Amino acid sequence: MEKKITLSNDMAAAIFGRQDRFLRQLDEGLKAELHARGGELTICGDEKEVREAENVLRHLTTLASAGVEISALTVNYALASRQEEDPRTARLLTHTVFTTQRGRAIKPKSFGQWQFLKAIDDHDITFAIGPAGTGKTFLAVLKAVAAFKAHEVAKLVLARPAVEAGEKLGFLPGDLKDKVNPYLRPVYDALDEALGIDAAAKAIDRGTIEVVPLAYMRGRTLDDAFIILDEAQNTTPQQMKMFLTRIGQGSRAVITGDVTQVDLPEGQASGLVDAEARLRDVKGLAFCYLSKVDVVRHPLVQKIIEAYESN
Repeated sequence: MEKKITLSNDMAAAIFGRQDRFLRQLDEGLKAELHARGGELTICGDEKEVREAENVLRHLTTLASAGVEISALTVNYALASRQEEDPRTARLLTHTVFTTQRGRAIKPKSFGQWQFLKAIDDHDITFAIGPAGTGKTFLAVLKAVAAFKAHEVAKLVLARPAVEAGEKLGFLPGDLKDKVNPYLRPVYDALDEALGIDAAAKAIDRGTIEVVPLAYMRGRTLDDAFIILDEAQNTTPQQMKMFLTRIGQGSRAVITGDVTQVDLPEGQASGLVDAEARLRDVKGLAFCYLSKVDVVRHPLVQKIIEAYESN
């Protein structure tokens, strides 16, 4: 089967990439053969292969038409989702959900990310479970900052369990704060991107944004706050219960984690896994599941996850 698609010069340049970089990526990722001549693209293969290639091209042209910059990651996601591509999905990925202090427009990069963002809007407590690189922490912080800027909440609280990933906390230099800060660095990085380094530092100094180890949450009740628990797979069931019962009136919470990377001592149950089993049917909560398809880091990260899953 053969199908010809004609693209404008600008569209072909955006989708094919500089020196046809993305065209080669498409050719390697698709089973159909691609032949480009100017703005005309010929797709050759059986019916299923040609249909998948058309899905990928439709996805990319929708994004490019809306002004979304095509990148290796964009192409990678289009390829990863080609079999179940819904024509509406690409349009969802054209909407800006946040603009950073430096003017960077943040858009969801996958349908899974869009579902996660919508779940946060629609629920007071949202769990996001998925592998590294799917944007769980970053997107949660963006939604928290957006709610704070819109005066929907009075403060932000971002917590992480300080669990060693193969290294001992006691060997790090400095006092307790110095020892714990490296575990909270990803949260600080997301805040700096969203607010700008100076604004984030001032908000932390004023106490309107708290970045704390999970243990510091005990005994508190948090009203009118947006609360994020990151790396929740490294909580115990008792810690998870403690965290969830801190949530007060007017507060919202997002819990993120990767159940394939638990750093707890062997034999210790994960609070995230336990909560998933206990709370799955509780109304008002949302569980979002991101997968390797939603990975938005280097395209090789997706392949690395696949390699580990296969063993």
